[in-house]
Parts: sequence; structure tokens; C-alpha cells
Amino acid sequence: MYAGRPYVLLERGWIAFRSTNWIPVVTGFVEPVLFLLAFGYGMGSLVGDVTTGSKTIDYTLFIAPGLLANSAMNGAIYDSTWNVFWKLNESKLYKTMLSTPLGPLDIALGEITWALIRGLVYSIGFLTVVTALGLTPSFWAILAIPAASLVAFGFASFGMAITSYFKTYQQMGFINFVLLPMTLFSGSLYPISVYPDWLEKVIMALPLWHGIELVRAFWFGEINSGVFVHVTYFVVMIGIGLFVTSRRLRALFLR
Repeated sequence: MYAGRPYVLLERGWIAFRSTNWIPVVTGFVEPVLFLLAFGYGMGSLVGDVTTGSKTIDYTLFIAPGLLANSAMNGAIYDSTWNVFWKLNESKLYKTMLSTPLGPLDIALGEITWALIRGLVYSIGFLTVVTALGLTPSFWAILAIPAASLVAFGFASFGMAITSYFKTYQQMGFINFVLLPMTLFSGSLYPISVYPDWLEKVIMALPLWHGIELVRAFWFGEINSGVFVHVTYFVVMIGIGLFVTSRRLRALFLR
């Protein structure tokens, strides 16, 4: 199951990135910045301030940490789904790897870590932009980076686990079918308190809501017991993703 060599996947990912894969990374970084400009400085002038909890803040400042969590999710999920799907079903790259000393857990950890790095790059780039725009309220905001990394890790591990069950491009379409509404309704662009109570509870069960709340807590320096709940949620998500992915790779290629 494990040979202690997941770094081999990172080496391969770096070589592939240097040759052809840098364009999707750049476009993925630009997307949340465009959302910030369009909604924060466009709609923000119409919305004004937003009341969340016991305080009222500027709308642009409100959506910035939510978009950071979205950026981390997108960077990790696309690398651990479409990229993994190609290697599983088209190039059969994992089958070749498993004929070497590498084990299923090596591949799972290597690919998920590479997706985590991509999500981390997105997060750092976005934080740099919003800092330049004056949208970081305090030095606490720097802790949003490790929080976003945990979010990226959770989505990367879970994304790869789900992708291991998909066989066609039509099935892969379910990923966008889930991601789009989760992005729009999980509280990155407005407080979920606008929803009915039953729908609010449903949204609070979604991983992106936990990610947004975790990043937002560090962004504003509001560390409380809820942070532990969010961290635990993603630790469990990571554990399930790694377990399922390694088992699936072994079942697919080592039978």
C-alpha cells in the first residue's frame, strides 16, 4: 500500500507544470480576483454594509475571505478531479506507476499534496491582491493561509476519492453541478441568515461553508470554539478521502 515515495508524484507534477500546465493555474488565480472586483466594487456600491453576527462591515471586506476559501477549493478540486480522471481513464498513468515500487497510498498522497500546493498558490496570490487593496483588517489575516490550505487539502482528498468512481466525461459533469451552487449559496457573497432555517442548516453541512467560516474567523481574528468544529470537519474529510482513494486505486489496478 505504501512505499514512502509520494514525493515522486510531486517531482512529476513540477516537470509537467513547467512544460505545459501553467496556463490553467494563471486563469484559476484570476477568477476570484474578477469576482472580487465585480461583486465587491461593483455590487458593493449598491449593497453598502453587511451585518454579520454582532458587527457591521463593508461588503467588499465581507466577501474577501469567502472568495479566498473559494479560491483554495477551486485550485485543489480541479487538479484532483479532471487531472486525476485523465490519468485514471485515458493515459492509464496510475496503472504504470503501480507497476513500480510505488503503492496506492503513495499516489494518493502525492496527487493530493500537489493539488494542495496549487490551492495554496491560489490562496497566497489572492491574499497578496486583497492586501494591496487594503482589505486585510489585521495581521490575523495571515493565518487565513494555513486555514485555506486545510480547506484545499480537504477538497483535494475528497475530490480524488470521488473521481476514482467516474468512468466518463458525462459523469465528471456532476462535479461542476455540485460546485456551482455550493459556491453561490455557501455564504461567500452574502450571509446565509437570509435563508429559511431548514435551508440554512443544510448549507451548514456543506464543506465550503465550513471552509468559508474557518477562513473568515482567522481573517477577522475571531477565534472561538467554532474554529475547532471547522478544523475537525476537514480533518475527517481528509481522512475519508485518503482512505477511499488508496483503496480504490488498489482495487482498480492491483487485482
